Amino acid sequence: MSVDDISPGMQNYLKVIWGLQEWSDAPVSNSAIAEAAGVRLSTVSDALRKLTDLELIGHARYGSVTLTELGRGHAVAMIRRHRLLETFLVQQLGYEWDEVHEEADRLEHAVSDELISRLDRVLGYPTRDPHGDPIPSADGRVHRPDAVTLAAAPAPGTVRVERISDSDNEMLQYFASRGLVVDAELEILPGEPYAETVTVQVGGAAATVSLGPAAAASVWVSAVGR
Repeated sequence: MSVDDISPGMQNYLKVIWGLQEWSDAPVSNSAIAEAAGVRLSTVSDALRKLTDLELIGHARYGSVTLTELGRGHAVAMIRRHRLLETFLVQQLGYEWDEVHEEADRLEHAVSDELISRLDRVLGYPTRDPHGDPIPSADGRVHRPDAVTLAAAPAPGTVRVERISDSDNEMLQYFASRGLVVDAELEILPGEPYAETVTVQVGGAAATVSLGPAAAASVWVSAVGR
């Protein structure tokens, strides 16, 4: 069964399940899927029954949702389409990084594997999208960078931005206005005791940027020199 043999709705659910476990070790619950997909819990339950019937998902201990081998293959195929489309929109059509997510969501259900293969070649076989998320290879391999959230990074220290969550367009716009983008180097400054903010200098600039918990949890970094 090809990924094109299942409905766009089912394709979206596989993407959501993959996305919830890609950067987190937390169990994937029905409620987490509902929140990420923006639908009611009852709607998710119906969709998961269909995915189970298609042998695309299973349920692990305590009810967490897991992808079967077939389900993982389909999810990765959709993730590959989405991220290559985002990369194409930014590099070739001049979109900003906060404009591409919804556009790629619409396009990914209509393109063929051949078109995606040609986009990959034209773009020079990129390994990550504009937000730093890894682009799966044609054979389904995914290389996630060795990174932690900025909120979890030790301070003081120098780090490089590896990935920024694209879940909030306004936050992406703010980050871009401060130069806080993929590959930027940040100096994490010592914080005040019990403060919830993370203060950084971007690229050696004199000005500092203070990020609250949600923003600091949306930026993934690695130690410089890795």
